[in-house]
Amino acid sequence: MIWWKLIPALLGGYLLGSISVAVLLTRHLSKGDVRKQGSGNAGATNVARVYGIWVGLATLVGDGVKTALAMYLGSLIAGNPGMVIAAFGCLMGHCFPLYFGFRGGKAVSVSAAIGLFLDWRLFLILVAVFFLTFLATKRVSACSMTAAVAYPLGMLALNSFPWYALALGCFITVFVIFMHRENLKRLIKGTEPKFTLGSRK
Repeated sequence: MIWWKLIPALLGGYLLGSISVAVLLTRHLSKGDVRKQGSGNAGATNVARVYGIWVGLATLVGDGVKTALAMYLGSLIAGNPGMVIAAFGCLMGHCFPLYFGFRGGKAVSVSAAIGLFLDWRLFLILVAVFFLTFLATKRVSACSMTAAVAYPLGMLALNSFPWYALALGCFITVFVIFMHRENLKRLIKGTEPKFTLGSRK
């Protein structure tokens, strides 16, 4: 593989990741901006909180589709390294979307989709950790950060990933926690709200 092929894989992943499903879907429903509602985050959790579970799930599926497409195109361009670098680009685009003023989500849905398309067993580990934490806390931010910590641990347990995929997993841990830093402060203070489903506003 020629290293320069990673550049178009990265850029393609970023441009696809910049398609903010949360913003587009909620604009279609209400002509509003979900980033001005609820928690202000352009992610599936906030969409579900404001618009209901089905719209939240549609956002989650849309984020998964764009991630799968980015990783597939990356693999066509530069094989497995291209797939992983495209996944990284998609993650950055999702959080800092070019088309929407660089204000996007908090990396959770795309990180989960990356796990699914790297290895379905890793995805099951992440989902199990997420929901066990939810049963214990009822706080999605805590679930997201706990699953992020489990990301590289699950990869190591499966022992089936190249070093560059494991490096991405370690980055996801740090990055997801960074994106949830305000939630972490509230969790420490005991002021982080529990997740509740809302109706369309």
